[in-house]
Amino acid sequence: MKIAIIGTGYVGLVSGTCFAAWGHHVVCVDIDSARIEALSRGEVAIFEPGLTNLVIANLESGHLRFTTDLESAVRGADIIFLAVGTPASNHDGDADLSYVFKAARQTALALSGPALIVTKSTVPVGTSERLEAVMRSVRADIEFEVASNPEFLREGSAIADFDKPDRVLIGCNSDRGRALLCALYQPLSDAGVPIIATTCRSAELTKYAANAFLATKITFINEMADLCEKVGANVDEIALGMGLDKRIGDAFLKAGPGYGGSCFPKDTVALLRTAQECGVSLRLVEETIASNTSRKRTLARRLSALLGEPVQSKKIAVLGLTFKAGTDDMRNAPSLTLINALQSAGAQVHAFDPRGMKNAHALLRDVTFSSSPYECAEDADAIVLMTDWQCLRNLDFKRLGATMNRRVLLDLRGVYDVDTLVTRYGFTVERVGYPVRRPPEERAIRINRRVIYIPPGTEVRNGTRNLFDTSFVRKSNANDRKELDHD
Repeated sequence: MKIAIIGTGYVGLVSGTCFAAWGHHVVCVDIDSARIEALSRGEVAIFEPGLTNLVIANLESGHLRFTTDLESAVRGADIIFLAVGTPASNHDGDADLSYVFKAARQTALALSGPALIVTKSTVPVGTSERLEAVMRSVRADIEFEVASNPEFLREGSAIADFDKPDRVLIGCNSDRGRALLCALYQPLSDAGVPIIATTCRSAELTKYAANAFLATKITFINEMADLCEKVGANVDEIALGMGLDKRIGDAFLKAGPGYGGSCFPKDTVALLRTAQECGVSLRLVEETIASNTSRKRTLARRLSALLGEPVQSKKIAVLGLTFKAGTDDMRNAPSLTLINALQSAGAQVHAFDPRGMKNAHALLRDVTFSSSPYECAEDADAIVLMTDWQCLRNLDFKRLGATMNRRVLLDLRGVYDVDTLVTRYGFTVERVGYPVRRPPEERAIRINRRVIYIPPGTEVRNGTRNLFDTSFVRKSNANDRKELDHD
């Protein structure tokens, strides 16, 4: 088929590239000429594993091209996908459809014959009908229809999700449009993937319902983690016991700092707004939003309680900035809420992320960005693990502890072995869903108004250099060594 994709953001670029990889002829359109020029050279601005190589391969095969010329892109197209952004509006959090309506009007004006217009964007129920009315108001002379085909891609695994989805949802009000979309997805149907055909309204609402349910599942296990911390239970064991129940499943039962990203925060609010407009109470969704917001706002207080003192003037090392591993997306990342709260309390924040620091630069002020987790943790009073990147899962804690001012760790992703950190490396650890663990009472000595913390079991004698063995000392430098020797 010949396919036109309007919009080269995350959804449009991934969808267009994957359709091209299936052998279709795909043209991706965008009004941003600089972006189109870069994509035409095979330069992809977003980080998504495997996407750049796939774009380059399909450019070379001739199945994929990029343009700013909307009219040439839609001319003769079998299917035209609208894949432009629907961010939350500034005044009430409802989905901002201005970009979708603008793209629909421009597409209608560019049409030269019958067309099937399909929304890939996440839009509120009833949007397909509104789009069709808007398009007919500017082009009553062209035969076309509007359908819905929402995406269910996860950032970090989007290509695999596109090629091997759990299901494909097609919302269409005519047999002709439904047949055309079913033909497009025939390779998936042949592979056993369910193709679900519904009305447009059902497809639009299903997307929001799915995201809201997953957000609720995350929020539930996070609240259970809070209870586990108080009663001495293990949230990972709770999640395992729950997840093995086939009625529940283990996906999205990983406790953490709260959900973020481009979908769950805006989609739960948009669903709630739709329900309120219809006079329907969605109490579970409302409480999910409130609980998740509250959780992110309490992270800084959790760290202060772990330190046993205010964070003012303390150096805090934040490891991981993106809302999840496998992406450079900083939208609604819990790290933003944490860092802003820490800075408001007077803390000095240093941060490291293997992929997200470029985007973080545009969102954060007065943060020192480090080139490695070890540089980030040097002289730190505490480490906070925000994102479970693979490179942060296997840190050398002996090396980390040797350079820190205090060995304090807030593990908000639940990836580290608490017993090892406490007993072997002398860390005070709070792992999400576990009670706080502290080593036996630590000692401290003061040298010229500077405090050095001594792990338990370390023999301290006057005149010894052993105190400054880097495997034991929380914080030291050459001047400290000389001063202690003199003492």
